[in-house]
Amino acid sequence: MDELNQLNEAVHQVFSRRNAARDEALARARLITRNAAHAIRAIHRGETGEAHTRLDEARRLVNTVIESLREYPDLYFSGYTQDAIKEYVEASLTCAIIENQPLPTPEDLGAEYATYLNGLAEVPGELRRHCLDILRQGYSKEAEHLLAWMDEIYALLITIDYPDAITFGLRRQTDLVRGIVERTRGDLTLSLREERLHRSMKALSILLPNGEDYDGTNSSF
Repeated sequence: MDELNQLNEAVHQVFSRRNAARDEALARARLITRNAAHAIRAIHRGETGEAHTRLDEARRLVNTVIESLREYPDLYFSGYTQDAIKEYVEASLTCAIIENQPLPTPEDLGAEYATYLNGLAEVPGELRRHCLDILRQGYSKEAEHLLAWMDEIYALLITIDYPDAITFGLRRQTDLVRGIVERTRGDLTLSLREERLHRSMKALSILLPNGEDYDGTNSSF
């Protein structure tokens, strides 16, 4: 009976600490995800200061999670923890590319390689969103630059041919990236053709008898 009482006390102590660590990690994971989402929204709006404030807070939380779960690697590698860090990676890489800054490494972000790659795989979706925002104002070289990044990301991801148990399901994300890149290429091509057509019509209007510039609103065109 004494042995069982001792076991009971030891089990409760160990499980209580683990449960407390898990609860704290869950709460921090939610905050990391929230700050990452706000950072992405801010960078799309051109609010770089807000974006970096959110990224700094997310990084602080990531560091806290890494340190607090050092004794519990199973909790650290659990889905909710790595998913939150993946969102932070996605936000960090998206901001760096849009701001034309050097790409942070996994070591810079405190992320495991598989988590980093899964975060990288979600970046093309945000770059596509930014491209479409740009193209609404007309064709731009900046959109070409973002498409080039999307191509490079896809080119990297297709070389990572390892089991899902190692890459955390990266293959499925890579397949999605291919579709995103091709749709964006089509949108960009259409925008470029429209831009060239507009320039041609404007040049043609100079040769017209009345000499009026084409502004895109003349019904005769």
